[in-house]
This record gives sequence, structure tokens and C-alpha cells, in this order.
Amino acid sequence: MKGLQLLSLLLVSLSSASACPRLCTCQGSQVNCSSRSLTSSSLPARYPVATTELHLHNNLLTHLPNGLLDDLPSLRSISLHGNSWVCDCGILYLRSWLLHQPPSLRSHLGVTCSSPLSLRGRMVVYLMEEEVLDSCHYWYCDLALTSQACLFVFVLVQTALLVALIMFLRRFERLSKEARRTREESFTAGESQRENDYAPLNDSSI
Repeated sequence: MKGLQLLSLLLVSLSSASACPRLCTCQGSQVNCSSRSLTSSSLPARYPVATTELHLHNNLLTHLPNGLLDDLPSLRSISLHGNSWVCDCGILYLRSWLLHQPPSLRSHLGVTCSSPLSLRGRMVVYLMEEEVLDSCHYWYCDLALTSQACLFVFVLVQTALLVALIMFLRRFERLSKEARRTREESFTAGESQRENDYAPLNDSSI
């Protein structure tokens, strides 16, 4: 029984490894995913292991997900031109993969940066790592500035609430003192009035 389960799992894994990705067409070992308006998030995550040609050109790709091409040992040709590559931290995987490919693969042709402006038109494979990291720093700086601004607003609101609470407590204390003084004055006035009322009685008794 266990042997049948293992065999079925093996057959399922082999079929998934050789299945043509959704939104793509396959002919033999060629996989064509070009001109499908694919984005980096809608790009198929797996391709047949035996793929020798992969066409991803003329889409809306900005970067390739990490490890996307690592499980294609038979890959001999890939087309990546016609995409809007964003040369920030997300491009590092594609750059590293291109650098490790033989010159005969020529997969770097047409793979140029569309942004940021400072790197527009540059070929991804020829980018210096420092240049890419510099473009990442801008994003981190923007995030840091936003966080600092939010923190400043939070502290400002907390300070305003604290000042309002102190003013309320002081006013409450002042009102309490006035109420206590008024009550004491009323009590003293009452006592004086009672003494005055008792005074004639005492005189008449004498």
C-alpha cells in the first residue's frame, strides 16, 4: 500500500515538473510566455525541468522572483527584452543569474533598466552592485523619514493630550478648592447665625 502511495506521489511530482505553465504555451522543450502582459507577481513560479528555451519578452516584468531560474539545468536560451526592469534591490537576483551564464547564452541582450532615472538605459548585467544598493538606500531613506514623521506626530499628539490632562487636573483642583472654601464659608456663616439666634434667649433668661 505504501509503495502505491509513493509511486502515485512520484507520478504527480513528475507530471507537475513537466506540465506547461498556465498562461504559457509549450512545444517540446520550448516554453513561450511572451507578450502575455505578465507581471512579476503573475509570472508562473515553475517551468518544466527539461525546458531548453524560455521566452519572457514583451511583458510587464520589473524583476524576477528569487530562484525562478535555478531549477532549469537544461536551459540554453532565454529572452527577457521588452520589459520594464526596475533596477533596485529586486534586480539583484536577475543580475547575479546573468553574470553566471556563459556568453553564448546571450540572455542579457535587451535587459536594460527603465528606472530609477539615474540608471535608465543601463544594461542590468553591467551594473555595479554599489549602484544597485544606492538605489535601494533611497527607498530605505524614504521609509525612515516617513517613520520619523509618524513618530514625531505621535509624540506631538501625546504631548498635547498630556498638557490637556494637566490643565484639566489643575482646573478640577481649583474648582474643588473653591467648592471647599464656599462650603466652609457657608458652614461658618451658619454657625454665626445660630449663635446670634441663641444670644437673645440667653439675655432674656438673665
